[in-house]
Parts: sequence; C-alpha cells; structure tokens
Amino acid sequence: MPANGRPRRITIDDVARSAGVSRQTVSRAVNNKPEIDPATRQRVLLVAQSMGYRPSRFARGMVGPRLTTLGLVIADVLNPFFPEVVSGVLAAADERGWQVAVYSTGSALERETAVAETVVNHVDACIAFLLDPGAIELIRRSGMPFVLLDNEHRPPAVSGGRIDFASGMRQVVGHLVERGHRRIAMLDDRGRPDAGDRGTRHSLFLGTAAELGLPADESWVFPAANSLDGGAAAMDDVLDTGFGATAVLAYNDLIAIGAMRRARDRGVRVPEDCAFVGCDGLTLSRLVDPPLTTLTVDKELLGRAAVRQVAALMTGAATGETVIQPHLVVRASS
Repeated sequence: MPANGRPRRITIDDVARSAGVSRQTVSRAVNNKPEIDPATRQRVLLVAQSMGYRPSRFARGMVGPRLTTLGLVIADVLNPFFPEVVSGVLAAADERGWQVAVYSTGSALERETAVAETVVNHVDACIAFLLDPGAIELIRRSGMPFVLLDNEHRPPAVSGGRIDFASGMRQVVGHLVERGHRRIAMLDDRGRPDAGDRGTRHSLFLGTAAELGLPADESWVFPAANSLDGGAAAMDDVLDTGFGATAVLAYNDLIAIGAMRRARDRGVRVPEDCAFVGCDGLTLSRLVDPPLTTLTVDKELLGRAAVRQVAALMTGAATGETVIQPHLVVRASS
C-alpha cells in the first residue's frame, strides 16, 4: 500500500500473474477478442473482477485504432507560467492527431492524488506537474506512458523533463555580481505550507553566490507566497529587516514583479537603489515598468519535448530525462 494509505491500482500484469496467463491473454479477455478460449476468458474475467481491475484507456487502445487522449496535469490555471506549456503540448499533440485533457490541482498537494486517480481512468498517457510521491506512484503503476515535469525528486523509473536551473543561476548571480552587487536577497517560493521541497533554486543561489565570493547564508533568503502579493509582502520583509539589499532575485517573475512594485511604492529607485531579476520569462515581464530582467525558459519547448517523450514511450522506448536550458534576458530592472 502506498504511503498515502490508498490501495494501489491493480494492473494488467497483476491479473496476468494471478490468473497464470500472459498480458496479451488478459487484454484479449477484457476486450472480448475472439482469439481466446471461452473458458479461459471466463476465468480471467472472474480473476479481474475479484481483484477490482479496471483496464486503462491506454491498454484498451492497444487492441484497436482509437483517438489517443493525453492528460496534462498542471498546478494552477491562473499561473501565467502554464499557458505556454499548455500551448506546446497542444501543438505537439495536434500534430499527432491526439486530443488533450487538462487537469489542475489548484496548487494543493492534498488534491494531487484525487487528480491522479481521475487521470488513470480517463486518459491514455500523462504529462504532469506533481509533487506528491503517492500521486506520482499511482500514475506510474497504471502502466500508461508518463512524463513528470519540474520535479527534482523524480523517481528513476519515471521519464521526466526539467529546467537546468544550475546553469541559469550561474547566469543570474554572475550578471548581478558583474554589475557590482554584493548584497542580494532571494525571494523563495516557500510561502505555501503545502509547497513541498521547493528549496532547489535557493540552494543553487546560495551555492553560486558562495562560488563568486559573496558571504551568502540562509539570512539572504526570504520566503514568498507564489503571487504578486506574495512578492510585495516579501519585499516588505527585506526592507523592514534592514537587510540592505542592492539586488533582489525572485523565484519567479510574479514574485519579482510584486516585489519591484512594492519597492517603488516605498521610494526605492529601480535599478539605481535596488535591481530586480525574476525567473521564467513571462510575457508580463516585458510589460512592467521598468521591464524586468528575467531568466527565460522556453516553456512551449518544454511542453513539446514532453509530448515527444510520451510518443517514444508508446513505442516502448526509454526516454529518461529532457533538460531545457534557460537564458538570461537583461532589461532595465537590473
């Protein structure tokens, strides 16, 4: 039983082992195919029923032509990071004649397992932004092609896609040091109690800062809720504690923009008194005043690459991990 206490999904392999037949025989039985002895079919169906087996849509699709449905699980439909990922997935799926069903967890860790249960019963393959190990394992055990995105703790048995933030952080901190900044505050996405282990970027920040000769420690990192208001509140903390930051690096563009607006409201000149840098490269970052310097990620490419991985998995190929390289776009905020 998984750590979350829910029974795991029974797979076609479980039924095959229990009935003493092959996977192909189970598939023929549950799909009412003629190439099977009637008595064997009846025995397999009884075993499947007693075990509570529900055939996945992907397994049913292997026995005949049908429209492939790809499930895409994202954290929050209101977060502007995700539309470009969705766009890439939709475009790449359309090229293959697939349809896409989009699910949202609402950035709530406790909802991830429920969404995963829905996914395994309604789609043929899955691309997902998930943190909960139980939800990830539930989809993995279903046997459907599965690609997990942006999770530093991805199980080795699950294909994945991620952004090379180690390279990105070297670009960001290097840029700020070159501009003469020696006191950099990082606003990290640790404001939600259900955020899980989101410490990768802040650990990379501290490590990179130390490599470049800055005396950075945990006091340089300020928690921020993942929103404009969260960035503003975190900037209040930076200013009220007297940290003396001449530059602010935020977990993402939303937090950075909220922080930059609050700083200007409080009389801080940008970038003369304090520079600001975000991560993700949202379209919004070009439209604020001043335009935001940001570590830009090709989010559409991330979505397209994940669909290519799914297509490869459907052929039985191993895909491992796709790594997307970010690049720093320097604008007037720094």
